[in-house]
Amino acid sequence: MQANKQETNIPTTYDPKVVEDKWYEYWTSKGYFHAEVDEDKEPFCIVMPPPNVTGSLHLGHALDNTLQDILARFKRMQGYNALWVPGTDHAGIATQSRVEEFLKETEGKSRHDLGREAFLEQVWEWKEKYGDRITKQLSLLGSSCDWDRERFTMDEGCSRAVKEVFVALNKKGLIYRGSYIINWCPNCHTTISDIEVEHEEQESGLWHIRYPIKDSDESMTVATTRPETMLGDTALAVHPEDGRYAHLVGKTAILPIIGREIPVVADSYVDPDFGTGVVKITPAHDPNDFEIGQRHDLPQISVIDQDAKMTEEAGTYAGMDRDQCREELVKDLEEKGLLVEFEELTHAVGHCYRCSTVIEPLVSPQWFVKMKPLAEPAIKAAEDGEVKFIPERFTKIYLNWLENIRDWCISRQLWWGHRIPVWYCEDCSAEICELEEPRTCPQCGGSKLEQDSDVLDTWFSSALWPFSTLGWPEETPELKHFYPTSVLVTGRDIIFFWVARMIFMGIEFMETVPFHEVFIHGLILDAQGRKMSKSLGNGVDPIEVIDQYGADTLRFMLITGNTPGNDIRFHIERLEGIRNFANKIWNASRFAIMNLEDYTPGKEGELELEDRWILSRYNGTIKKVTENVDKYEFGEAARHLYDFIWSEICDWYIELIKERLYGKSTEASRARAQHTLGCVLGNTMKLLHPFMPFITEEIWQHLPHGEGSIMVSPWPDTDKDLDDRLSEGKMEFIMEIITGIRNIRGEMRIKPNEKLDIIISVNNDASVEKINEGMGHIKKLANIENVEIFVNLEEKPSRAAAALIYGAEIYVPLEGVIDLDVEMGRLKKELAEIDGDLRRTKNKLSNQGFLNKAPEEVVEKEKGKLKEFQEKKQVLEERLKIFN
Repeated sequence: MQANKQETNIPTTYDPKVVEDKWYEYWTSKGYFHAEVDEDKEPFCIVMPPPNVTGSLHLGHALDNTLQDILARFKRMQGYNALWVPGTDHAGIATQSRVEEFLKETEGKSRHDLGREAFLEQVWEWKEKYGDRITKQLSLLGSSCDWDRERFTMDEGCSRAVKEVFVALNKKGLIYRGSYIINWCPNCHTTISDIEVEHEEQESGLWHIRYPIKDSDESMTVATTRPETMLGDTALAVHPEDGRYAHLVGKTAILPIIGREIPVVADSYVDPDFGTGVVKITPAHDPNDFEIGQRHDLPQISVIDQDAKMTEEAGTYAGMDRDQCREELVKDLEEKGLLVEFEELTHAVGHCYRCSTVIEPLVSPQWFVKMKPLAEPAIKAAEDGEVKFIPERFTKIYLNWLENIRDWCISRQLWWGHRIPVWYCEDCSAEICELEEPRTCPQCGGSKLEQDSDVLDTWFSSALWPFSTLGWPEETPELKHFYPTSVLVTGRDIIFFWVARMIFMGIEFMETVPFHEVFIHGLILDAQGRKMSKSLGNGVDPIEVIDQYGADTLRFMLITGNTPGNDIRFHIERLEGIRNFANKIWNASRFAIMNLEDYTPGKEGELELEDRWILSRYNGTIKKVTENVDKYEFGEAARHLYDFIWSEICDWYIELIKERLYGKSTEASRARAQHTLGCVLGNTMKLLHPFMPFITEEIWQHLPHGEGSIMVSPWPDTDKDLDDRLSEGKMEFIMEIITGIRNIRGEMRIKPNEKLDIIISVNNDASVEKINEGMGHIKKLANIENVEIFVNLEEKPSRAAAALIYGAEIYVPLEGVIDLDVEMGRLKKELAEIDGDLRRTKNKLSNQGFLNKAPEEVVEKEKGKLKEFQEKKQVLEERLKIFN
């Protein structure tokens, strides 16, 4: 494909399917996305937030990768050595669950039927078969990432990095193993971290249960949302300064139903003002109770197992699931007179982020990372401005999480993932943590070693992504050149999951932050402002959108109206609007290209008013778009481009120069118009390219240009010599006059082909000169026969429609142009209809019954109608004054 000569046989309509496939293949074949270490260039590097390897593209990915691609293309054109590192995440729970479902459906087997090694072979096969689906979909979006450097969190290099980090943290005493309370998913059969628990409002209840005091007539009442866990209670707790219960501290309570004796303890964690001021303590099934149990040396009695069924410790309820146990236990409490009260309650209940099963807090042996030593330098980095969040408000969220962080549970009871590099000696029980599998025990010399069966939390490997993808732990040229990376672009929903962890891991192992800026974008919601989800059925498949509208339309739609950190509502109507914009660009460009066929540079001479105006406006657009992208104000950049292309190039400049292009002026004037049009259109395509890469490449290849692709052409620079405020002022004055006349035509229903005479009153002679300079444009674009200009006209023309603009009054005499009597009759009839509408709406809004019973949105709609009718009436009355 030739990419350096002007092609003039541009199709009449734009077909994204043909264009997008063609140019993506061209870019990749030319190696334009690839970056090598080049010390002569300033590096710019982004690492892609790795999507799940078995996932498919959703609108969140589309937004996230569009924003990254804009930055990569922008910086590449600015001359940076731009590297965008792509990759996928092994996604432990998600991928294993997918393969387990597949096995069950196709072979009727579980992973346990296959065994660990055979099951992992199945997962790798699945990954090879389906793992490139999402990367292919990212290609459809136009992502200009360096596919030669694509990484996977479980590839050889990343796996080595994970082992290096685990072993290093273990040697520093920052990784430990212990039995602690964790979040257990009974369905996925693994622990999940605190931030992977999604809290959802759920209708439940609050049961008030009476606990008798041993050898006393007294009792203590406890309110709980989980009565089934009382079977594992090992104490009651009150606040040490709560005078109501001071005499009972140290006494013994009797656990209802079970009859176990449990102590009454004093602990400052208890809120004396909440409920009865008495808390039941179940160390094995509540994280706060676990901490209290540690302080008071209380036993841990597990009454719920990993399948969410009651254990033998639950007595007669053993074998029941937790919901059935609750039902039976409450009945028994009622029968024994121990249920004091029940009240309905809606409260937040923790669910597994993956399968939505209610989480069960359990005590389990797990691996943890000590967070305080790692969190402190990560906090300091944000406080000192070493890492900056955009928008700044997310800094507070980040700091708040790190300042209150708990140790990170990093072990997962899965088979798919990075297996923990720890082995246990069967002979002496030694615990061996090494990079490579040991053959013998370093303590006793025994050879009976068994590796820990757990794998690491997926986010452990993701936390190393900015440096593991560049070759760490090797000191590679890429690591030296591109680290720290330039910016992280990500959604606000994974600040805790990923961003904070990358920062503290980067500081720990690279001695500097992994990026200096974090750009946080919002989530994509449906038109009603709801989160998109399978359960609501409101999801939108971006691949279907690309197939119907093209990738450029989807990309531009996602960023228009996008402000940093704020959520975006998806409206299908906006896609139609952006497709119209793409068609507008195409049609205008096609017109321009056909009129540039015979252009020969060198005949231009002095530019005319409209040329100087559009070049000045173009220069201002460069400045605004560049500044916006530098500040991550992508929505503003898109708005400036949209307005400049649609309104100023297409609607005005092309119309202003048509006569010149058609040869109705001098050859030099035509050459000047061609030169200006070619310059502005070609360079505006460069400004638009990061946002809409495909259509801009196609158009640019039809324009006169140098070698190669638009994506490696230089980003336009501002030129102070093009700034021309005087020409802008003159041209805007002429455009306002033309617009004013066009508005009168519309309001008075004057035919577009009807030539008009007009009268213009201005404030000074300078305005007369401006009008005379633009007279040709006024007559042509407003279809005017004669123009009379007066300075400070004293007597306004009778029976003339008027338009007021800054510095001028425009009059269109209507005698002989329209039938005044017919028009006056029409206006009076319309006014009578509006008066009727106003009366009915006012009556409705003064009806108290309607205001009390109608939904708020219906009342607001009627108020909107009232305002609309009042405005219409005012306009009609103003028009009728013309005829008096």
